[in-house]
Parts: sequence; C-alpha cells; structure tokens
Amino acid sequence: MKTSFLLIFIFVFFFSVKKLLAEDGMHILQNQCASCHALTKPTDNSLERLWNRKGPDLYYAGLKFQKDWLVKWLQQPTVIRPAGEFYLKHIKTTPKGDEIDPSTLSAHPKLSPTEAQVVADTLMNFKPEGLLTAAKFKNEPINPTIGAMFFGKLRGCSSCHATKEGGGGLSGPELFDAGDRLQGDFVYSFIEDPQKFEPHIWMPQLDLAEADLQRLTSYLMSLHGSSSQKEKK
Repeated sequence: MKTSFLLIFIFVFFFSVKKLLAEDGMHILQNQCASCHALTKPTDNSLERLWNRKGPDLYYAGLKFQKDWLVKWLQQPTVIRPAGEFYLKHIKTTPKGDEIDPSTLSAHPKLSPTEAQVVADTLMNFKPEGLLTAAKFKNEPINPTIGAMFFGKLRGCSSCHATKEGGGGLSGPELFDAGDRLQGDFVYSFIEDPQKFEPHIWMPQLDLAEADLQRLTSYLMSLHGSSSQKEKK
C-alpha cells in the first residue's frame, strides 16, 4: 500500500514539475523573445511584416531545430544571419562594394543553462500541423564533393548561403552546422516550398525533382562544422 502511494506521489510530483518548467519557458519567451520573434502563427502575412520583423518566426521551432543545438546556442549565441534578418537594412555601400554595417545589428541575449533548457523544451513543443510531412527525408548518404557542387554551382544556393568560412553569400542564414541545428524533414520541406512556412520570403521555390530534394537535403544534413564564434548579431 505504501509503495502505491509513493508511486502516485512521484507521478504527480514529476508532472507538476514538468508543467511548472513549461510555464517558466513560456514566461521567458514571452518576456524576452516575443518582441523580436513570432511565438504564434502571425495573422499578418504581409511583405511589410516580413521586412520589419527583427528575428525569425519561432511558432514552428519544434519542427525546425534540434533540441541539443538549441540548448547550447541559447547560452552562447553565435552568428547565423551575417547581415541580419533583412539584409537590405544592414548593408552599406563602400568603395569595395556593399558591406555589412555592424552598427545596425543588435546582439542576441544569452540565457543561463537552466533558462536555456526550459526554453528549448518549450520551443520543441511548437509543432503546428500541416507544415510538413514526417519522414519525407530519407537520409541517404551523399558524396560531399557532389553535394557541394549541387549546392553551389548547379542550384546557386551559395549566392545567399555559406557552408564554410569565407565561402558563399551573406544574405541568408549560414549553414556551416545545418546537420546539428536543423531537422532533416524541415530542411526538405522548406526547400520544397519556402513560402508555405513564410509567405513572401525571398528564398525561391526551386521546383526540384524528388531525387534532387533528397540530394540537397542530405548534403546540408551532412554539415557539422562550426559557425562563426562571434556573438550573435
């Protein structure tokens, strides 16, 4: 009898703590993150909102990110978007051409280990239905050389994205560590139809064949290098 009461107590205690931690994570998100990130699906899908937002939408974070990466990154944010959320607002013309203007960028706040854990737990529950189909990505191995050629020369992704230091464009997120940061089904689905996730986003819909979608996703998910160690801007 005593054992039964103990098990019930442990069960209730565990789920009470879990609920409190989830509420803590949402509290942090609402107070520290909501001013820059959409935590729920925006009702305003205008191009103007996209241009003026300060950070990427997080309402589908549980479909996008890998939890272990989130926990580490929230404690020590690093650069992901070299030219900010909307690059045209963060470049200046110089004799050498257009360059990023660091004075227009803001540092991302750091969270404590405990805060990072509860926030990551909360974000991983942000999984709206209808954005992607699970298990679309087959995770088939790819030759790195062929993958890099497909990414850069054949599909032109390197005009906006970098997969290594000093290589690639600056207007899109860096992809050095895509295999650690992102989920394969998300990468596949976003490449397939970026505007399904973010209406008016400037990433083009490439209309790739299934084999090419798998190939490009496999290449990105094979990337596990370190991104810039500069503080996130």
